[in-house]
Amino acid sequence: MAIKKIMVPLTFTQYSQGILEYASIFAEALGAELILVNVINQRDLEAVDKITSFGFKVDTEHYLETIKKERREVISQLAEKLSLPDDRVSFTFLVGEPSTELLRYVVEADIDLVVMGIKARDLQHLFAGSVAERLFRRCPVPIISYRGGKTSAEMSQWIKKHIIQS
Repeated sequence: MAIKKIMVPLTFTQYSQGILEYASIFAEALGAELILVNVINQRDLEAVDKITSFGFKVDTEHYLETIKKERREVISQLAEKLSLPDDRVSFTFLVGEPSTELLRYVVEADIDLVVMGIKARDLQHLFAGSVAERLFRRCPVPIISYRGGKTSAEMSQWIKKHIIQS
């Protein structure tokens, strides 16, 4: 199976640059396209609608365009540090429930590999209730999880404390 399209879901955490650089290593080695994806949570749009129903002058469309503009700037800043040619890096916005939209995009865009970060508050609850957990259970293509920096250190500490010293 040739890997031609690699999807990288970004949530703009402190790990986003590391995740993106990690994914670009695979894209470069495989000659694949890197597709950066950000999901605008439907729950946020529903909150804006609720505020509007109370009489506040908030426009869902304006909110959506503002969020896209802000996030597009951040994505551009993250992507400009990559060594991949511009024609092999693209980004898209999805709107809805994050795990559902990411899974839908994997199938519709014919994605071959996903590279994403994980939350690691503690090893026992690594994926519980998270978008990552749902993707790892349901995604039809391989997923590589990024564990660089602080996440890797926290996981190692937990293992030392709860497994090695037990």
